[in-house]
Amino acid sequence: MANAGVQLLGFSLGFLGFIGSIASTVMVEWKASSYAGDNIITAQALYEGLWKSCASQSTGQVQCKVYDSLLQLPGIVVGTRGLMLAAILLCLIAILVAVVGMKCTTCLTDQPEQKDKVALTGGIILIIAGDPLETRLLALVGTSWYANRIAQDFYDPFTPTNSRYEFGSALFVGWGAAFLIIIGGAFLCCNCGKKDSGKALRYPRSNAASNAGKDYV
Repeated sequence: MANAGVQLLGFSLGFLGFIGSIASTVMVEWKASSYAGDNIITAQALYEGLWKSCASQSTGQVQCKVYDSLLQLPGIVVGTRGLMLAAILLCLIAILVAVVGMKCTTCLTDQPEQKDKVALTGGIILIIAGDPLETRLLALVGTSWYANRIAQDFYDPFTPTNSRYEFGSALFVGWGAAFLIIIGGAFLCCNCGKKDSGKALRYPRSNAASNAGKDYV
């Protein structure tokens, strides 16, 4: 049951990362207005996300506006949207595949070798969904790319002080989700059973047993 426990842990981490990726994608706090330096602290806080921007007043009132036109959006927003949506889609596929290959499910119980291969496939897809090292297309690179653009604009001397932004909470949620996805996929990949794990061991008959059988003939 140790292998099944590792698989369940990897699946749970991957599923939490999947939920975190969805939450990060829909959150509006991808970047928040900065009050560092000479910025005057006002009663209004500005937030921008992938789908809309919001303004929060000191009275607690929040006003949000959905982006009107896709063609007028900055390339960083459109690109990050695509990366995060691709990560979510791959995570969903990986979770469905991993469920089939887990030892605690009844699918492919009569084919243990194929079941391990399916679990391995699910783990690899999870790693791809969270790790940009091979595809350069998904959750970790999406959040990091967006954060890098925020940092560049913040330190750009030509950016007005009242137009500078800092990292929002959605970025930290996205980073945490990406690492959970990668760790969960690694657990699934490291849990490959041996080829002979589903086969019963066969022991040769001893000479004494064969001779004993001949005496009764």
